[in-house]
Amino acid sequence: MNKPIAIVTGGGTGIGRAVAEELHRSGMRVRCLGIDVDIDVPGELEFTKTDVTVPDAVRVALADLDKVAVLVNAAGIIKHEGREFTPEGFRSVLDVNLCGTQILISALQERLIASAGAVVNVASMWSFFGSEKNPAYATSKAGIVGLTRSYAVALAARGVRVNAVAPGWIRTRLSVAALDDPSRSDAIMARLPMRRWGTPSEVARVVRFLCSEESQYVTGVVLPVDGGFSVA
Repeated sequence: MNKPIAIVTGGGTGIGRAVAEELHRSGMRVRCLGIDVDIDVPGELEFTKTDVTVPDAVRVALADLDKVAVLVNAAGIIKHEGREFTPEGFRSVLDVNLCGTQILISALQERLIASAGAVVNVASMWSFFGSEKNPAYATSKAGIVGLTRSYAVALAARGVRVNAVAPGWIRTRLSVAALDDPSRSDAIMARLPMRRWGTPSEVARVVRFLCSEESQYVTGVVLPVDGGFSVA
């Protein structure tokens, strides 16, 4: 029996990698698309180096697949030192985080319909907050909310569910600078009800739920995975 296929963008590092490993453990064949990959990524995960902002490159990376049961859009970037305030920096972050997500959904739409599949996008706590230092990142993640809800409505009648997770302070490459800076981490922890950082695997398990039969009547949801940060 052929295993159902999952595509995970950004699946070589951080939350994306944790999702890819979780879906593989659940019995899926997993193909990861992206640029960066950890040197110790398990060999059972297929990794195809792909720029998710280039539709032709995405089509080539997926050309051999007839059906896809799950798409998880976890590829994302953030720029520091004020670079997101420049037109070029702002655009580059949106291209990966928001436009890349739409490109993948568009490329796989018919194959997801054929499988009555599921899409999970990775939003963020910054989908709901303004960011003093990272306006492009916050804007891109706010856009993920609108994109998720729009595709949920557009594809529901064709059997595809589209949801998102909104991680909070999860220890990854993108957040380590803040979490290891006492001047920032102390203030974050003071607000964080669960009083600890989250892990990529904790996000991954929620993603797996949203891809599973247990969530068959759930679509258009943006589910925080943030230890209560967004309600404190």
